[in-house]
Amino acid sequence: MNRKVQSGRYETVSAVPAPIPFPDEVAHLAMMNEKLDAAVQAANDNVKKIDKEYADVKRYMADYRGEIDPHEMFQNELALKQIDRTGAFAVGIWEKVAKLKESPYFARIDFQTKDDSEAIKHYIGRFAFTHENQLLILDWRAPIASMFYDYEIGPAGYEAPIGRIEGNLTRKRQFKIKNGMLEYAIETSVNIQDDVLQRELSHTSDEKMKSIISTIQKEQNQIIRNDKAKTMLIQGVAGSGKTSIALHRIAFLLYRFRNTLSANNVTILSPNKVFGDYIANVLPELGEEPICERSFWDIADTQLNGVIQFEPEKDPLETEDAKWAERVRFKSTIDFVRKMDSYIEELPRLIFESTDYTFGQFSVTADWIKNRFFAYQSYPIKKRLELIANDIHDHFESVHFMGDEIPRAKAVLKSLTAMLKMKNTLALYKDFYQWLGHPHLLVLSKKQTLEWSDVFPFLYLHRAFLGLKENKFIKHLVIDEMQDYTPIQYAVINRIYSCQKTILGDFGQSINPNHLHTLAQLQELYSNASLVELNKSYRSTYEIIAFAKGIGQAEKLEPVVRHGDVPMVISCANKQEELHKIRAKLNDFLQSDGVSLGIILKTNSAAKEMYNILKQDYDIQHISMDSTHFENGISVTSVQMSKGLEFDEVIVPDVSEDDYYSNYDRSLLYIACTRAMHKLTLLYTGKPTHFLSAHIQKNIDK
Repeated sequence: MNRKVQSGRYETVSAVPAPIPFPDEVAHLAMMNEKLDAAVQAANDNVKKIDKEYADVKRYMADYRGEIDPHEMFQNELALKQIDRTGAFAVGIWEKVAKLKESPYFARIDFQTKDDSEAIKHYIGRFAFTHENQLLILDWRAPIASMFYDYEIGPAGYEAPIGRIEGNLTRKRQFKIKNGMLEYAIETSVNIQDDVLQRELSHTSDEKMKSIISTIQKEQNQIIRNDKAKTMLIQGVAGSGKTSIALHRIAFLLYRFRNTLSANNVTILSPNKVFGDYIANVLPELGEEPICERSFWDIADTQLNGVIQFEPEKDPLETEDAKWAERVRFKSTIDFVRKMDSYIEELPRLIFESTDYTFGQFSVTADWIKNRFFAYQSYPIKKRLELIANDIHDHFESVHFMGDEIPRAKAVLKSLTAMLKMKNTLALYKDFYQWLGHPHLLVLSKKQTLEWSDVFPFLYLHRAFLGLKENKFIKHLVIDEMQDYTPIQYAVINRIYSCQKTILGDFGQSINPNHLHTLAQLQELYSNASLVELNKSYRSTYEIIAFAKGIGQAEKLEPVVRHGDVPMVISCANKQEELHKIRAKLNDFLQSDGVSLGIILKTNSAAKEMYNILKQDYDIQHISMDSTHFENGISVTSVQMSKGLEFDEVIVPDVSEDDYYSNYDRSLLYIACTRAMHKLTLLYTGKPTHFLSAHIQKNIDK
């Protein structure tokens, strides 16, 4: 395979035809560069002008502070705020034009409608560029740009604000422009993107996830541009680009609904801070502001602050407690949500026993209070009592005579609260397990401290009793690694965030053996959701994906045909030899053009142990639960922390039968192997895991 080195990176060039000279495109780019230079200069001059205007006003206010009357001072402060806003907008324009200068566009389509005498050229880039009132570059999210992704040469069309536009694509070209220079141009009537896709996939990894606008596939484009689905579920195999697609969908929605939706209205629930850091550049790269990142822990902490304490989630691979595992499993199913719903439905009758309320000569009967209590059934228990207290107060006020004293609503509420059989959510939660007949399934790790598996069931009940802090400001929620969260967690999320959602993950990559729910059960919670499945993997070579598929985890997994080295499975006499071979692999990597190598252990403690051994001789990073960012180079981590990441090369130690033997272990091994883009090596001592028996036998037969 022919490779060329560029700044420490390598790319496969044999799969891509030599660039075809396009004199017209070279001339067009030169013209575009001139206009962009002028636009950059104009934007820069505008920023300087605004900076000077701001400085002048500040100087005037400082020089004449004792002489300016309050009204003028107020007007000047308003002027400063306006100049500041204008300046921020001007800087944003300058930044976009500067980014366009690096790579103005990546595609061209020529489209002719029945009303056009000839085809009109359209250049497509990261964002639009208008110069002297002429639109020179289309934003990739513009309706007409969708044809680049959806059609080959011939009949084509797109959905415009005025309706469907039909016509013919007469030309498609794709470019790679770097630092304002045309590196290649490709024109073809068929599979224009296949060549470019091969070229892009053969690159080495990056510290940050990159945008994929030049290689978006047709099925991916349809997901990205779906602006109708209230909830979209994306089930995607390892390396299918599901996270990138979800982020590009957010970028599209921010463009499509820019008058009503901003980055501040979007939140992503990500599995850990390393992954959050890894994906943080995608939206800014597309010209959008970064979105807020949160975790399920953050949500619980916000909702339960001052209510009750809770402990972090235990590592299921390193917690040998059968009773704890039983409790987690019980609370991980859709049936558990149904049980909670049944209890909550009965809750008003279980918790509230009304009595007559009397104050002086005023009184209301127990039946009247009971009827009001059930009339307010759409409200939490405590809110119902507030409403009834106000009703009683208003009723007394309407019939009282001058001089008669009536109780305040707060005093009435105190009497109504005394009618509750249980006074707080924890008492209710304990009663729930008594009601189930399984009191042993609730264990408080210490007084007023919940186990993690109890946090969201507690919140679900807390909503029924007291209510939750609903977030109306967020208009779109992204949930990544959907398979790692239980139905009761989703049930709570749906109560806090009633907005549009993009939920993605792979149920073939579950990392918790005690979570028993399925994709079908998740669909029960989102009955009207649009489900899409992505089965093609773009990350790894054909050989790596074929190997991962042989582990038996993903029958639907389809590799992109990009060939590379066959994965190596190495037998070692003992642990010392295994470490020796790992060091040899690290030394080879340091002499190669590769950028990142991941050593992936089964557990967090095993990863820590390996890191402590290797850090004596190598400059490496340990990706743990406490880590906050991802760096290129050599990384040691666990399967859990590697999810969502990718490496040029991956080493998986200890793949013996003792370490990987159950169906759950099969999932872990599959995750580890599919982190590799170009090279994969597995090592073992003793007997290898039976998941590799087919591969080992195949090599023996050879």
